[in-house]
Amino acid sequence: MSTGIETFGVEQIPDAQRDASPIDLFRLIFGGANTFATAVLGSFPVLFGLSFQAGVWAIVLGVAVGAAILAPMGLFGALNGTNNAVSSGAHFGVHGRIVGSFLSLLTAVAFFSLSVWSSGDALVGGAKRLVGLPENDLSLGLAYGVFAVLVLAVCIYGFRIMLWVNKVAVWASSLLFLLGVVAFAGPFDVHYAGTLSAGQTGFWAAFIGAALLAMSNPVSFGAFLGDWSRYIPRRTPKRRIMLAVVAAQAGTLIPFLFGLCTATLVATQAPQYIEASNYVGGLLAISPSWFFLPVCLIALIGGMSTGTTALYGTGLDMSSMFPRVLSRAVATLLIGVAAIAFIFIGRFAFNLVQSVSTFAVLIVTCTSPWMVIMILGLIVRRGHYHADDLQVFTRGERGGRYWFQHGWNWRGLGAWIPSAALGLCFVNLPGQFVGPLGDLAGGIDVSLPITLGMAALLYLALLNLFPEPAEVYGPLGPRWVRQKSPVGLRLESAGIA
Repeated sequence: MSTGIETFGVEQIPDAQRDASPIDLFRLIFGGANTFATAVLGSFPVLFGLSFQAGVWAIVLGVAVGAAILAPMGLFGALNGTNNAVSSGAHFGVHGRIVGSFLSLLTAVAFFSLSVWSSGDALVGGAKRLVGLPENDLSLGLAYGVFAVLVLAVCIYGFRIMLWVNKVAVWASSLLFLLGVVAFAGPFDVHYAGTLSAGQTGFWAAFIGAALLAMSNPVSFGAFLGDWSRYIPRRTPKRRIMLAVVAAQAGTLIPFLFGLCTATLVATQAPQYIEASNYVGGLLAISPSWFFLPVCLIALIGGMSTGTTALYGTGLDMSSMFPRVLSRAVATLLIGVAAIAFIFIGRFAFNLVQSVSTFAVLIVTCTSPWMVIMILGLIVRRGHYHADDLQVFTRGERGGRYWFQHGWNWRGLGAWIPSAALGLCFVNLPGQFVGPLGDLAGGIDVSLPITLGMAALLYLALLNLFPEPAEVYGPLGPRWVRQKSPVGLRLESAGIA
C-alpha cells in the first residue's frame, strides 16, 4: 500500500497508473455502505408499520432496482480515466458538467454528516453501557470530532489508503453484523406482523416508501463511482465492472436486514423507541451486554468507511470546479473543514439531523435523472468517448467535441432541469417534506419513478429533435437517434476569440 499523498486530481489517469480491479471497486462500494447508516435505513419498514416479510420484499426490491440503475455508472471512470462529473461533460457540455460536481458536493456533505452523526451516537451509546461513559454533548462532540478528523486525514492521503480502509471494513463490519445473528437469534420472530397488512389503508404507501428509501442507498453512489473506477484499466470487460457494482449492493443486504430484524425486536421489546423513531437507542436498549463492544466497533469501522467514500469525492469534485486554483488535497482539506463545522453547528446549534436526512432524499431525487441521462448517453454513444476532449475545462481551453453551445449541451440540461423539478414536486415524506403534488398518488411517494421516466423520455426526444454533431459519436454512429453532419474541430486557449 502506498502511503504518499495522492497527486492525481480530475485529469485523465495515465494507463500505467491504472492498476485497480473490479474487486477493489466492490470493496469501496460495499465498505462505504456496510455501516450503521444502512442499518438505520433497514429499520424504516418497521417504523412505517410493515411486517417483517413485507419489509424484506421492500428492501430487496429497492436494492435490486437501485443496483440496476447504478451499475452502468461504474463504466465512465474506466472509459475516461476521470470522475463521473467530468465524464458528464460529454452529455451536458464541458461547462455543464458543473451540475454533476455540484450534485456530488451536496450529496457527499449530507451523507458524510449523517454517517458521522449516526456512528458517533452509536459509539457513545455503546460505550455508555459498556464502560459507563457519560452520554452528553461533550462525549458526543469528541466522538464526532475523532470520526471527522480521521476521515479527513484518510481522504487527504487519497485513493490507496482509502482502499485499504475499506478492505478492512468489508470483512470486519460484515462479521460484526453477522455476530448480531447470535446476539438476537433467540427472541427474533420471523412472523412479526407490524401494524399494517396488505389490503389496509396506507399499506402500499408504506411499502413503496420503504422500497424507495432502500433504493436511495445505491442511487446515492451514482455520482461517486468514477472517483474509484478511474483507476481501473480501460480495457477491463464492462460486465466485470457492472457485476462488481451489483455484487456490492447485494452485499448491503447484510446491514439492511440487520436493521430490519433488530427493528422488529425493538418494536416488541421497547416500542417507545419506535414511536420516537430512535432505532439506534432502541437497539442499544435491547442488546445483550456482550454485544456493546461489537456495536462500538461497527460504529467506528462503518463511520470511517462511509465517511471516506463520501468526503473523498467531494474534494475531487471541488478541485474539478477550480482546477487551476485548488489541488485535490487542498480542496479536500477545505471542504472537510467546512463539513466538520457543519456537523457541529447542525447537531448542537440547530439540531439539523432530521432536516439533513430529508435533504439527502431530495438530493437523490435530483441526482437520479442526471444518472439516467448519463446512462442513456452511454448507450446512444455506444460507449464511445474522447477522453482528452473532456479535459477542456480543466486545461482552460475552448472547443473540442463537447463544446456544444459555449460549453453547455442544452439537450442534457433540458432533460435534467424539468425532470428534477417535477420529481421534487412529487416527493412525499410525511412530517418532513411533501411537495405540491405529493398527495396526488394517495400518499405514495412516486417521485423517483416519475423523475426517472421523464428524464429518459425527454432526453431521447431532445436528441432526436435536435441531433448532436457526428463528431461525438464513434465510427458506428449513434444508436436510436439521429446525428448532424460532421464539422471541423479546433481548440482555443481560454480568453482567445
